Amino acid sequence: MTKFLLAVHVLAAILAVGPVTVAASMFPPAVRKARAHPEDEQAAAVVRALHRTCRVYAVVGVVVPVFGLGVALQMDVVGDAWLIVSMALTAIAAAVLGLAVLPRQSALLADIGTADGGARGATAVAPDPLSPFHRATVRLGMLTGVFNLLWATVTVLMIVRPGSSTGA
Repeated sequence: MTKFLLAVHVLAAILAVGPVTVAASMFPPAVRKARAHPEDEQAAAVVRALHRTCRVYAVVGVVVPVFGLGVALQMDVVGDAWLIVSMALTAIAAAVLGLAVLPRQSALLADIGTADGGARGATAVAPDPLSPFHRATVRLGMLTGVFNLLWATVTVLMIVRPGSSTGA
């Protein structure tokens, strides 16, 4: 049973968390492009698809810690420090995604196609690094980087398992 739970846990992590980390990382530059070129429907479609990918896979990603806890219970490592730290970092990553990344993506998605502050079909404008929109995309990129770094740290902890007595 442990091997089955571990296989589902690892596959879920790859198939659920992987797409979120990639799509979330691609979102800030994609939304900047869509905003700079409001006539480009494909650019807007890409941004919508990236946001949808993040939302859907964030929900699907719930199975990762669920099966991970099942593995931990089977291996009797629930009290190990590496696992407790991993669970805490997973909770923080989920909070960053759900409370910061996804809401900011939604807000920026609502703003694409409005390069002049509201009129659809506005002409393309050169990106202004001091504009609130650009700063918001930079902050989103930073938060996405934090989210990705948290998942990378959890992955390393799951592989290395420092102090574990279950073998490497």
